[in-house]
Amino acid sequence: MVTAAHSHPRVRPGTPLAAVRHLGPNWYASVMGTAIVANAGVALPYDVPGLRTACAAVWALSLLMLTVLLLARAAHWAHHRDQARAHLLDPAVAPFYGCLSMALLAVGGATLLVGRDWIGVGAAVVLDTVLFTAGAAIGLAAAVAIPYLMVVRHKIAADQASPVWLLPVVAPMVAAALGPLLVPHLPPGQAQRALLYACFAMFGMSLLATLVMLPLIFARLVTGPPLPLALTPTVFLVLGPLGQSTTAANKFADAAQGVLPAPYDQGFAVFAVLYGVPVLGFALLWLTLATAMVVRARRAGMGFAMTWWAFTFPVGTCVTGAAGLGLHTGLAAYDWLAAALFAVLVTAWSVALAQTARGLLSGRLLAAPR
Repeated sequence: MVTAAHSHPRVRPGTPLAAVRHLGPNWYASVMGTAIVANAGVALPYDVPGLRTACAAVWALSLLMLTVLLLARAAHWAHHRDQARAHLLDPAVAPFYGCLSMALLAVGGATLLVGRDWIGVGAAVVLDTVLFTAGAAIGLAAAVAIPYLMVVRHKIAADQASPVWLLPVVAPMVAAALGPLLVPHLPPGQAQRALLYACFAMFGMSLLATLVMLPLIFARLVTGPPLPLALTPTVFLVLGPLGQSTTAANKFADAAQGVLPAPYDQGFAVFAVLYGVPVLGFALLWLTLATAMVVRARRAGMGFAMTWWAFTFPVGTCVTGAAGLGLHTGLAAYDWLAAALFAVLVTAWSVALAQTARGLLSGRLLAAPR
C-alpha cells in the first residue's frame, strides 16, 4: 500500500494535505443532500413563517460546503494522483463521480430558487448559469465515462451489482430537472426552446439508462448475498431517478407555457401528470421496501457511514416531485405527501450532518479504509 507520505514528495503525514488522501468523490453527496433541503423547502405549497429564510441559510451552507470540498478535492488530485486514479479504477468508488455533477447542479438550482433573496436575481442567474453548465457537462461526461470504465476496466461479478451504479446515469436527470429554471432568463425564441428540449433529451437519456441498470440491481438484491450493512442505505438511491424524473416532467410543464407552440406546451402539462403519477407511485413502493431493509440492517448493527447521505437527496427529489404533482393535479393529497416527505428529509439531513461533523472532528471519516 502507498502511504500518504509516499504519495507525493512534499506531503508530510499529519498535515492537511495528508488528510485529504482518502477524500473520495462520495463526499459530494453531503453537498447534494444539503442543497436539496433548500430546493425542497421552497417547493412546498404551504406558507410557513420563517421557512424561506431557513432554506436560504441552508443554501448558503451548501454553497460553503461545495467551495470547501472543491478545494479539498483539487488538493487530492494534485497531491494524491495515485489514490485518485485508484478511485477511478475501483468499481465501488468510480460511480460516485456522478455526485460532483449533482452537487454543482443542486447548489445552482437552490441559488436561483432561494439564494436570490440574499444575493439578488442578477448574481443568482450568473452563479446558477456557471454551476448548471459545469454540472451538466460533468454529468454527461460521467454518464458515458463511468459505464465505459465498468465495461472495459472494472472487474465486476454479477453479485456485485449495486444501487451506487445509478449515480452517474442519474446526473443528467438532475440537469434536466434544474435546467428549466434558467429558461425564463434566456432570450425568447430559439435559446429558450433549445434549452428546454436539451433538458428533455437529458431526461430521456437518464431515464432509459436507469431502466437498463435497475433490473441488474434488483436481481442482485433478490439472488445475491445481502448488501453489506454499511451499503444498505444505498437502496434509497433508486428513489433519485424516480423522484427527479417526476420533478423534471413537472418543471417542463411549467417552462413550456409561452415558450413552445401549441399543442406541445399543453402536451408537456399532460405528460407531467400521466408520467408523474405512476412513477411517484412506484417511488412510494420502493421507499417502503428500502425502509424495511434499512430497519433490518439497523437491528443487525448498521452504524453510521457516509452512505447515510443516501437518505437525503433521493427523498428530497420525491418532495419536489410530489409538490409538482400537487400543483398540476390540484390534489391536496400530493401536498400532504410532500410535507410528510419533507419532514423525513429534514430529520435524515440533521442526523447525517451531525454524524458527519462528529466523524470529521474525530478523524475517523478521513482515515484509510480498513
